[in-house]
Amino acid sequence: MEAITSTLRGLGKTVLFLTFLLTYIVTSLFIAATTRDRNKRRRRFSANASRYCGLIARVALGIKLTVINKPAKKHDGSLLVANHMGFVDILLLAGIEPMSFITSNEMRETPFLGFVTELAGCFYVERRSRTKILAEMKRLASSLKDGLNIVLYPEATSTNGEKVLPFKRTLMMAATEAGVPIQPVVINFRSINGEPFNTRWRDAVCWYGDASFGEYFWKTLRLKSLVAEIEYLDIIYPNPNEDRGAVAEKAHAMISAKFVPVQQVGPAAEQVPTDLETDPT
Repeated sequence: MEAITSTLRGLGKTVLFLTFLLTYIVTSLFIAATTRDRNKRRRRFSANASRYCGLIARVALGIKLTVINKPAKKHDGSLLVANHMGFVDILLLAGIEPMSFITSNEMRETPFLGFVTELAGCFYVERRSRTKILAEMKRLASSLKDGLNIVLYPEATSTNGEKVLPFKRTLMMAATEAGVPIQPVVINFRSINGEPFNTRWRDAVCWYGDASFGEYFWKTLRLKSLVAEIEYLDIIYPNPNEDRGAVAEKAHAMISAKFVPVQQVGPAAEQVPTDLETDPT
């Protein structure tokens, strides 16, 4: 009975998700057709994506999000760096305010997901080539100087929630190059289906390993409840004379200190989410 209930819940959320997704695509295509200037188009893309990511997270997925210490004054041109566990935290971050995300060329080449991220105004980078990554850093610095707010996941991958991986340094240099601040942000999942973030439910929010996107997101859709928290940490003002590794290590230390890792319990959820009597909300 519990499996049937969670499946029906997942189907209902899927309808809402697809409705918002279709509307997002249509409105984004209108923006693409009516905006010629590249920077202006990217700004409008990110504003549109923010609106629909927020709706998908709150309404379609029913996620309860608490945002802590968000600066009252918005910087025009800043690099936001955060830990990364999967698609869910992208929705949550994007839904707070318009931002352009950095992702990989592999994502651009992924059927449909590449199309969707293109309409969100994402930046695509080639991390595997040192020559190309330096050129990408310069391009990002130019966009930061133009006042764009950009999100970087410096772990360069999504994780299983056990720890914050070491940060890649090169793209973080874009903030130093542009003379803009770095805003560290920590993303935590506080409870899933009434339980603390643990290995029973991890695979419904963390996209890692060999799991396909469809397999991962179906587990997300079937959840009864999900409570998340995003905390803005102290802004870092990079010094051009400071070692780039020191800046990355400082941001990593700040985020790691506030990150709440997944708790190890019982057999991992296999992952059929079930209803629980307790609801933290």
